[in-house]
Amino acid sequence: MAMNVGSTGRANDPDVMIDINTTPLIDVMLVLLVMLIITIPIQLHSVNLNLPTGNPPPPLVLPEVVKLDIDESSRVYWNGEVVEDRPTLESKMAAAAQQQVQPEVHLRPDKSSKYSVVAGVMASAQRLGLTKIGIVGSEQFIE
Repeated sequence: MAMNVGSTGRANDPDVMIDINTTPLIDVMLVLLVMLIITIPIQLHSVNLNLPTGNPPPPLVLPEVVKLDIDESSRVYWNGEVVEDRPTLESKMAAAAQQQVQPEVHLRPDKSSKYSVVAGVMASAQRLGLTKIGIVGSEQFIE
């Protein structure tokens, strides 16, 4: 029992092709292969560095540290001494900024001090040229 799928009447017509067209399948496979190659991460190669061994020598001159404290009533202290007004504080900051080696300024504001006072002290320090400023005691702000 065979079935003739041939032409309906003319002898010159080509035969019907029943095979699967594999060209689109190959195209899809090549596109997927290219995408796979592109998305594979680049391998990182290690770089060998010759790092120094041992402990570095201690610095010859220890840096001077200026402690600026701001208490709960927003009074400013320069190394434990109360600074009465802003011009006095700025004159001390200007003198510290003019030193050959600038001192480190450790600013320690109290949790309940006014933000405007703290921001004003930091702005004055920046304007007068102090570059080594750090805020100390920030763990009190974590609740």
